[in-house]
Amino acid sequence: MTGIPTRPTPPPRAGVLRVVDTALEEDLGTAGDLTTDALVGARVPGIARFVARQAGTISGLSVAAEVFARLGGDVEVTPLVEDGDEVEAGTALAVLEGSTRTILTGERTALNLLGHLSGVATATRGVVRLVEDLGVRVADTRKTTPGLRALEKYAVRCGGGHNHRHGLHDAVMLKDNHLVAASSIDDAVRAVRSAIGHTVSVTVEVDHLEQIPEVLDAGADVILLDNLGADDLREAIAIIDGRALAEASGGITRATARELAEAGVDVISLGWLTHSAPRLDVALDLEPSATGPGDAGRSRWWVRSTGTVT
Repeated sequence: MTGIPTRPTPPPRAGVLRVVDTALEEDLGTAGDLTTDALVGARVPGIARFVARQAGTISGLSVAAEVFARLGGDVEVTPLVEDGDEVEAGTALAVLEGSTRTILTGERTALNLLGHLSGVATATRGVVRLVEDLGVRVADTRKTTPGLRALEKYAVRCGGGHNHRHGLHDAVMLKDNHLVAASSIDDAVRAVRSAIGHTVSVTVEVDHLEQIPEVLDAGADVILLDNLGADDLREAIAIIDGRALAEASGGITRATARELAEAGVDVISLGWLTHSAPRLDVALDLEPSATGPGDAGRSRWWVRSTGTVT
């Protein structure tokens, strides 16, 4: 199944809140926002917008909104686009209305998350576009930022990609070191089959064509073809002959993705989608018209320059 899902299922909120709380804790420490707290009164209203400074695919708007909710819930975030949307440079992504103090305090944490996740989604969308006519799935790996896996894998889905296993707990993958520890590929597959449920898939990684017949005989569901060139991949596909799902992985870049996908594999998995994708440049622009109670007509710039509005 290929194609780009328009509205991927978001990650569980409990996990999002853990990430947001950790990010806010490291930014605010025990003293809070020294700059903003001294500069802007608690009840000064403000209006701001998230704006994409470059074209890309958006992911993480709801995550960014949770930042302001955790800071007190006195900022309303109204999305103007949705996660998974492709936008042009200059597009307003959401409007924020409420406490200027909260908007400024949450700005960097929200932008860090929104920019990173949108960068992952944008990188994924780029690879998906390259191979979507070939019927090949683009997948991520477990090479994720510690603590951010669920969010990064969500961003991959926003970009039209697919998720590999989420962790060690939901699928078996016998990699090179596992095979070193086992006496044979057949023994390794038999051992895991006897220990897991019948619905759990088994993947075996190979880096030599000579390993493939033994893996097929052992009954693996997926053969992960690691760091093989296009010619070797084509030969591998001929040997597999539909008896297992064929996945190409290891060192695949945007430049090589098309050629390797054309070899006939079912899946290409790319670790850099999550561990090295450049962040999308997203900014928060605060309008120069926020006024406090009794200060009609005084702009946010007046508040910033005098620091006397409460």
